[in-house]
Amino acid sequence: MAIGMQQITRGWLVLRLTSDSPFALSLVMMSFALPLTFVSVLGGVFADRISRRQIILITQSGNAILTFLLATLDMTGIICFWHLLVIGFCNGTLAAFNMPSRQSIISDIVPVETLMNAISLSSAGMNLTRIIGPALAGVLIVYLDTAGVFYLIAFIHAFSAICTGMIKAGMIPATSNSRKGMATDIREGFLYAAGNPTLLGLIIMGFVPALFGFPYLNLLPAWGREVLNIQSDGLGLLMAFVGIGSLIGALFLASICYLKRRGIFLMANGFVWGIVLIAFSRCNSYTTALPALLLIGFLSAIFMSLNMTLMQFYSSPEMRGRILSMAMMTFGIMPLSAVPFGALAESIGTADSLKFSGLLLCLSIIVFFFAFRRFRKVA
Repeated sequence: MAIGMQQITRGWLVLRLTSDSPFALSLVMMSFALPLTFVSVLGGVFADRISRRQIILITQSGNAILTFLLATLDMTGIICFWHLLVIGFCNGTLAAFNMPSRQSIISDIVPVETLMNAISLSSAGMNLTRIIGPALAGVLIVYLDTAGVFYLIAFIHAFSAICTGMIKAGMIPATSNSRKGMATDIREGFLYAAGNPTLLGLIIMGFVPALFGFPYLNLLPAWGREVLNIQSDGLGLLMAFVGIGSLIGALFLASICYLKRRGIFLMANGFVWGIVLIAFSRCNSYTTALPALLLIGFLSAIFMSLNMTLMQFYSSPEMRGRILSMAMMTFGIMPLSAVPFGALAESIGTADSLKFSGLLLCLSIIVFFFAFRRFRKVA
């Protein structure tokens, strides 16, 4: 809920401070993405060495404090663009430690045969709040302004930390061998992934949509202003439809008892995602844009949940945190990839920039299909 609300509220604040600049939106997201990209491997080591529950608890509390500070800066009127960059960097650092533990703790709770269903249900829970969060934030900005919404987001982060304290799993570290240095653990994780063709393929497949499939999320506020002339409530509606599609996709995957030829399925899903993204770039009304966003959310949720499931399935318990930290690096790449597309949008328009990202996604999937023939046999 907090993430969905903050994405809308922060994006709207950036537009207000920078006269509707899509490039400024990309820069703020980049400040979040840099530590998420480069610190996640360290977060993976911590997830294998330290109580995963404790890591989640500390990082969620930190997010509450940072968002409260952002709200206060906004309310007092002294907020500057650079404040958003600094706080975004701190949020990204906390996420780099939070996300590997948050994902790998699922395998501490459920048996391996229900892992895909559990990860999909977890994704469904997050996507449910992505439906409510953006729409709620869009409406509340009208009445509470961005500062009031940021205070509400800080409270939600604090509530999340309290709920984390109720979890009993993940209290014991996955490995008791902490004599090795951090650098050794990180190197072992990369060597382990490089030596397993399936894991290597899954990591690459995680980076492909991060580079070309997700930049639309960061450019959606600018696209909405250019094409539909939306206000904050309209932006919340667009993001809500992405969330609805993601929820449906996650629940669809959670309902499947057994999925055959998951490697082929993953690649086909990514290719169709690119096609729909190209179609969305040509939309010029709510009537066509909302169904396209619904389908994009559906496809992206299936892709990410299935990719995360296969990573946990094919990795050993003592390496799981480090392997998932590599997957978390893709979450950092997502906002970073929006920077060149944001710069491109400044010159050719946001719609054409989104079309180009969809074309690159399709092309990358085709190249991967022929270059990694063994991946087609992933069960």
